[in-house]
Amino acid sequence: MAYDSDYLVDRRRLKRRLTFWRTLAVVAAVAAIAAAAGRLGDTVVGGDFIARIDIKGIIVQDDQRLRIIEELAEKDAVKAVIVRIDSPGGTVVGGETLFRALRELGKKKPVVAVMDGVAASAAYMTAIAADRIFAREGTLTGSVGVILQTTEVTRLLDMIGVSARAFKSGPLKAVPSPVERITPEIEAATQSLIDEMFRMFRDMVLDRRNMKPADAAKFSDGRIFTGRQALRNGLIDQIGGQKEAIAWLETEKQMPKELKVRKITLRRDVDNLFERLHSLARKTILSERLTLDGLISVWQPVMR
Repeated sequence: MAYDSDYLVDRRRLKRRLTFWRTLAVVAAVAAIAAAAGRLGDTVVGGDFIARIDIKGIIVQDDQRLRIIEELAEKDAVKAVIVRIDSPGGTVVGGETLFRALRELGKKKPVVAVMDGVAASAAYMTAIAADRIFAREGTLTGSVGVILQTTEVTRLLDMIGVSARAFKSGPLKAVPSPVERITPEIEAATQSLIDEMFRMFRDMVLDRRNMKPADAAKFSDGRIFTGRQALRNGLIDQIGGQKEAIAWLETEKQMPKELKVRKITLRRDVDNLFERLHSLARKTILSERLTLDGLISVWQPVMR
Protein backbone atom coordinates (compact mmCIF):
# COMPACT_ATOMS: atom_id res chain seq x y z
CA MET A 1 0.00 0.00 0.00
CA ALA A 2 2.84 2.38 0.86
CA TYR A 3 4.40 1.68 -2.52
CA ASP A 4 1.12 2.46 -4.32
CA SER A 5 0.73 5.73 -2.39
CA ASP A 6 4.24 6.87 -3.23
CA TYR A 7 3.68 5.93 -6.85
CA LEU A 8 0.47 7.98 -7.04
CA VAL A 9 2.15 11.02 -5.42
CA ASP A 10 5.02 10.82 -7.91
CA ARG A 11 2.59 10.57 -10.81
CA ARG A 12 0.70 13.64 -9.63
CA ARG A 13 3.95 15.61 -9.29
CA LEU A 14 5.00 14.57 -12.78
CA LYS A 15 1.65 15.63 -14.22
CA ARG A 16 1.89 19.03 -12.52
CA ARG A 17 5.39 19.54 -13.92
CA LEU A 18 4.32 18.54 -17.41
CA THR A 19 1.30 20.84 -17.20
CA PHE A 20 3.53 23.75 -16.08
CA TRP A 21 6.03 23.32 -18.92
CA ARG A 22 3.31 22.82 -21.53
CA THR A 23 1.56 25.99 -20.36
CA LEU A 24 4.85 27.88 -20.39
CA ALA A 25 5.55 26.71 -23.95
CA VAL A 26 2.11 27.86 -25.13
CA VAL A 27 2.51 31.27 -23.44
CA ALA A 28 5.96 31.70 -25.03
CA ALA A 29 4.60 30.84 -28.47
CA VAL A 30 1.68 33.27 -28.11
CA ALA A 31 4.05 36.00 -26.89
CA ALA A 32 6.36 35.47 -29.86
CA ILE A 33 3.46 35.69 -32.30
CA ALA A 34 2.10 38.81 -30.56
CA ALA A 35 5.53 40.44 -30.63
CA ALA A 36 5.91 39.76 -34.34
CA ALA A 37 2.41 41.06 -35.04
CA GLY A 38 3.01 44.18 -32.96
CA ARG A 39 6.30 44.89 -34.69
CA LEU A 40 5.25 44.38 -38.28
CA GLY A 41 1.51 44.89 -38.02
CA ASP A 42 -0.44 43.68 -41.05
CA THR A 43 2.61 42.05 -42.64
CA VAL A 44 1.77 39.04 -40.47
CA VAL A 45 -1.95 38.81 -41.18
CA GLY A 46 -2.04 40.33 -44.66
CA GLY A 47 -3.08 43.71 -46.02
CA ASP A 48 -1.13 46.59 -47.54
CA PHE A 49 -0.27 49.60 -45.37
CA ILE A 50 2.06 52.55 -44.81
CA ALA A 51 4.59 51.82 -42.08
CA ARG A 52 5.61 54.47 -39.55
CA ILE A 53 8.74 54.31 -37.46
CA ASP A 54 9.42 56.81 -34.68
CA ILE A 55 12.92 58.14 -34.00
CA LYS A 56 12.93 59.69 -30.54
CA GLY A 57 15.50 60.76 -27.97
CA ILE A 58 19.26 60.49 -28.37
CA ILE A 59 20.27 58.65 -31.56
CA VAL A 60 22.88 55.93 -31.08
CA GLN A 61 23.86 52.79 -32.96
CA ASP A 62 20.85 50.46 -32.74
CA ASP A 63 21.22 47.12 -34.55
CA GLN A 64 17.66 46.06 -33.75
CA ARG A 65 16.28 49.20 -35.40
CA LEU A 66 18.48 48.62 -38.46
CA ARG A 67 17.20 45.04 -38.78
CA ILE A 68 13.59 46.22 -38.64
CA ILE A 69 14.27 48.80 -41.36
CA GLU A 70 15.79 46.03 -43.49
CA GLU A 71 12.69 43.88 -42.90
CA LEU A 72 10.39 46.71 -44.02
CA ALA A 73 12.28 46.90 -47.30
CA GLU A 74 11.52 43.23 -47.99
CA LYS A 75 7.82 43.24 -47.01
CA ASP A 76 5.52 43.53 -50.02
CA ALA A 77 2.67 44.73 -47.79
CA VAL A 78 4.64 47.84 -46.84
CA LYS A 79 3.94 50.37 -49.61
CA ALA A 80 5.69 53.39 -48.07
CA VAL A 81 7.41 54.44 -44.85
CA ILE A 82 6.92 57.55 -42.72
CA VAL A 83 9.84 58.39 -40.41
CA ARG A 84 8.55 60.44 -37.49
CA ILE A 85 11.43 62.30 -35.80
CA ASP A 86 11.62 64.04 -32.43
CA SER A 87 15.28 64.08 -31.41
CA PRO A 88 18.07 66.59 -30.66
CA GLY A 89 20.57 64.30 -32.39
CA GLY A 90 23.16 61.87 -31.05
CA THR A 91 26.36 60.18 -32.14
CA VAL A 92 27.75 60.74 -35.62
CA VAL A 93 27.90 56.98 -36.21
CA GLY A 94 24.31 56.55 -34.98
CA GLY A 95 23.06 59.20 -37.41
CA GLU A 96 25.20 57.93 -40.28
CA THR A 97 24.11 54.29 -40.00
CA LEU A 98 20.46 55.30 -39.70
CA PHE A 99 20.83 57.59 -42.74
CA ARG A 100 22.36 54.81 -44.85
CA ALA A 101 19.76 52.26 -43.74
CA LEU A 102 16.95 54.62 -44.77
CA ARG A 103 18.66 55.32 -48.09
CA GLU A 104 18.72 51.57 -48.81
CA LEU A 105 15.06 51.37 -47.81
CA GLY A 106 14.31 54.29 -50.14
CA LYS A 107 15.56 52.28 -53.10
CA LYS A 108 12.55 49.98 -52.67
CA LYS A 109 9.88 52.09 -50.92
CA PRO A 110 8.95 55.78 -50.84
CA VAL A 111 10.26 57.30 -47.60
CA VAL A 112 9.08 60.58 -46.08
CA ALA A 113 10.33 62.29 -42.92
CA VAL A 114 7.99 64.14 -40.55
CA MET A 115 9.69 66.35 -37.96
CA ASP A 116 7.96 67.04 -34.68
CA GLY A 117 9.34 69.31 -31.94
CA VAL A 118 13.06 68.86 -32.61
CA ALA A 119 15.00 67.22 -35.43
CA ALA A 120 18.50 68.61 -35.19
CA SER A 121 22.08 67.48 -35.82
CA ALA A 122 22.17 63.67 -36.23
CA ALA A 123 18.35 63.73 -36.34
CA TYR A 124 18.51 66.08 -39.33
CA MET A 125 21.11 63.76 -40.85
CA THR A 126 18.48 61.03 -40.51
CA ALA A 127 15.76 63.18 -42.08
CA ILE A 128 17.70 64.00 -45.25
CA ALA A 129 17.66 60.31 -46.16
CA ALA A 130 13.95 60.70 -46.99
CA ASP A 131 12.45 61.51 -50.38
CA ARG A 132 10.60 64.45 -48.84
CA ILE A 133 10.89 66.27 -45.50
CA PHE A 134 7.97 67.80 -43.60
CA ALA A 135 8.22 70.00 -40.50
CA ARG A 136 5.99 72.19 -38.40
CA GLU A 137 6.54 75.94 -38.50
CA GLY A 138 7.91 75.82 -34.98
CA THR A 139 10.03 72.70 -35.39
CA LEU A 140 13.68 73.17 -34.40
CA THR A 141 16.00 71.65 -36.97
CA GLY A 142 19.36 72.13 -38.64
CA SER A 143 22.35 72.36 -36.28
CA VAL A 144 24.47 70.78 -39.00
CA GLY A 145 27.78 70.08 -37.33
CA VAL A 146 29.91 67.89 -35.08
CA ILE A 147 31.16 68.44 -31.55
CA LEU A 148 33.68 66.86 -29.21
CA GLN A 149 33.79 68.34 -25.72
CA THR A 150 36.44 68.05 -23.04
CA THR A 151 37.44 69.72 -19.78
CA GLU A 152 40.95 70.68 -18.70
CA VAL A 153 41.56 70.67 -14.94
CA THR A 154 45.35 70.90 -14.89
CA ARG A 155 45.42 74.32 -13.18
CA LEU A 156 43.03 73.12 -10.51
CA LEU A 157 45.25 70.10 -9.87
CA ASP A 158 48.26 72.38 -9.56
CA MET A 159 46.43 74.50 -6.99
CA ILE A 160 45.67 71.53 -4.75
CA GLY A 161 49.08 69.94 -5.22
CA VAL A 162 48.03 66.96 -7.32
CA SER A 163 49.92 65.79 -10.38
CA ALA A 164 48.71 63.38 -13.06
CA ARG A 165 51.01 61.39 -15.30
CA ALA A 166 50.25 59.25 -18.34
CA PHE A 167 52.75 56.95 -20.01
CA LYS A 168 51.74 56.40 -23.62
CA SER A 169 53.08 55.37 -26.99
CA GLY A 170 52.65 58.75 -28.68
CA PRO A 171 51.92 62.41 -27.82
CA LEU A 172 48.44 62.25 -29.39
CA LYS A 173 47.33 59.03 -27.70
CA ALA A 174 44.20 59.47 -25.53
CA VAL A 175 43.87 63.21 -26.09
CA PRO A 176 42.22 65.54 -25.35
CA SER A 177 42.38 64.57 -21.68
CA PRO A 178 41.08 66.53 -18.67
CA VAL A 179 44.38 65.99 -16.83
CA GLU A 180 46.67 67.00 -19.71
CA ARG A 181 47.31 70.49 -21.04
CA ILE A 182 45.94 71.09 -24.54
CA THR A 183 48.95 71.92 -26.66
CA PRO A 184 48.72 73.45 -30.16
CA GLU A 185 49.52 70.00 -31.56
CA ILE A 186 46.65 68.37 -29.64
CA GLU A 187 44.27 71.18 -30.60
CA ALA A 188 45.16 70.88 -34.31
CA ALA A 189 44.77 67.08 -34.33
CA THR A 190 41.41 67.24 -32.55
CA GLN A 191 40.08 70.01 -34.78
CA SER A 192 41.09 68.08 -37.91
CA LEU A 193 38.96 65.19 -36.66
CA ILE A 194 35.96 67.46 -36.21
CA ASP A 195 36.51 69.14 -39.58
CA GLU A 196 36.63 65.79 -41.39
CA MET A 197 33.33 64.61 -39.93
CA PHE A 198 31.72 67.99 -40.55
CA ARG A 199 32.70 67.83 -44.23
CA MET A 200 31.02 64.44 -44.44
CA PHE A 201 27.82 65.84 -42.88
CA ARG A 202 27.93 68.98 -45.03
CA ASP A 203 28.35 67.00 -48.25
CA MET A 204 25.44 64.74 -47.29
CA VAL A 205 23.21 67.80 -46.92
CA LEU A 206 24.39 69.36 -50.20
CA ASP A 207 23.80 66.10 -52.07
CA ARG A 208 20.41 65.20 -50.60
CA ARG A 209 19.04 68.76 -50.74
CA ASN A 210 20.29 69.36 -54.29
CA MET A 211 22.35 72.36 -53.22
CA LYS A 212 25.46 73.92 -54.71
CA PRO A 213 28.70 74.11 -52.66
CA ALA A 214 28.15 77.85 -52.18
CA ASP A 215 24.85 77.06 -50.44
CA ALA A 216 26.76 75.51 -47.52
CA ALA A 217 27.15 79.01 -46.12
CA LYS A 218 23.44 78.88 -45.19
CA PHE A 219 23.96 76.19 -42.58
CA SER A 220 27.70 75.58 -42.09
CA ASP A 221 27.93 77.67 -38.90
CA GLY A 222 25.88 75.05 -37.04
CA ARG A 223 22.90 77.28 -36.30
CA ILE A 224 19.45 75.99 -35.44
CA PHE A 225 16.46 76.82 -37.67
CA THR A 226 12.72 76.94 -37.16
CA GLY A 227 10.61 75.04 -39.66
CA ARG A 228 9.80 78.26 -41.48
CA GLN A 229 13.47 79.25 -41.70
CA ALA A 230 14.44 75.75 -42.81
CA LEU A 231 11.90 75.92 -45.63
CA ARG A 232 13.26 79.28 -46.84
CA ASN A 233 16.81 77.92 -46.79
CA GLY A 234 15.98 74.68 -48.61
CA LEU A 235 16.59 72.34 -45.67
CA ILE A 236 13.04 70.94 -45.77
CA ASP A 237 10.41 70.59 -48.48
CA GLN A 238 7.10 71.47 -46.90
CA ILE A 239 5.38 72.70 -43.75
CA GLY A 240 3.11 70.00 -42.39
CA GLY A 241 2.84 66.73 -40.51
CA GLN A 242 1.74 63.16 -41.08
CA LYS A 243 -1.51 64.19 -42.79
CA GLU A 244 0.38 66.25 -45.37
CA ALA A 245 2.93 63.48 -45.80
CA ILE A 246 0.20 60.97 -46.62
CA ALA A 247 -1.39 63.40 -49.08
CA TRP A 248 1.98 63.78 -50.83
CA LEU A 249 2.39 60.01 -51.05
CA GLU A 250 -1.08 59.69 -52.57
CA THR A 251 -0.45 62.46 -55.10
CA GLU A 252 3.19 61.94 -56.02
CA LYS A 253 3.67 58.21 -55.37
CA GLN A 254 0.18 57.03 -56.31
CA MET A 255 -0.52 55.47 -52.92
CA PRO A 256 -4.11 54.20 -52.61
CA LYS A 257 -6.18 56.44 -50.35
CA GLU A 258 -7.53 53.55 -48.29
CA LEU A 259 -4.09 52.55 -46.97
CA LYS A 260 -3.78 52.71 -43.20
CA VAL A 261 -0.71 53.87 -41.28
CA ARG A 262 0.75 51.26 -38.93
CA LYS A 263 3.24 52.22 -36.25
CA ILE A 264 6.18 49.83 -36.14
CA THR A 265 7.44 49.23 -32.62
CA LEU A 266 11.20 49.46 -32.31
CA ARG A 267 12.42 47.25 -29.47
CA ARG A 268 16.00 47.01 -28.31
CA ASP A 269 17.65 43.62 -27.90
CA VAL A 270 18.11 42.84 -24.19
CA ASP A 271 19.76 39.49 -23.52
CA ASN A 272 19.24 39.07 -19.80
CA LEU A 273 17.88 40.50 -16.58
CA PHE A 274 21.18 42.15 -15.67
CA GLU A 275 21.18 44.17 -18.90
CA ARG A 276 17.57 45.21 -18.30
CA LEU A 277 18.39 46.48 -14.82
CA HIS A 278 21.56 48.21 -16.03
CA SER A 279 19.66 49.94 -18.84
CA LEU A 280 16.93 51.10 -16.46
CA ALA A 281 19.42 52.38 -13.88
CA ARG A 282 21.41 54.26 -16.51
CA LYS A 283 18.32 56.02 -17.85
CA THR A 284 17.08 56.83 -14.35
CA ILE A 285 20.29 58.11 -12.78
CA LEU A 286 22.24 59.56 -15.70
CA SER A 287 21.37 61.94 -18.47
CA GLU A 288 21.40 60.13 -21.82
CA ARG A 289 23.88 62.61 -23.25
CA LEU A 290 26.44 61.60 -20.59
CA THR A 291 26.45 58.04 -21.94
CA LEU A 292 27.47 59.01 -25.48
CA ASP A 293 30.83 57.77 -26.69
CA GLY A 294 32.88 59.30 -29.50
CA LEU A 295 31.98 62.22 -31.74
CA ILE A 296 28.47 63.55 -31.32
CA SER A 297 26.16 65.58 -33.48
CA VAL A 298 23.56 66.86 -31.08
CA TRP A 299 21.84 70.18 -30.41
CA GLN A 300 22.55 71.20 -26.81
CA PRO A 301 20.84 74.39 -25.63
CA VAL A 302 22.97 75.98 -22.92
CA MET A 303 21.25 75.99 -19.51
CA ARG A 304 22.33 78.84 -17.21
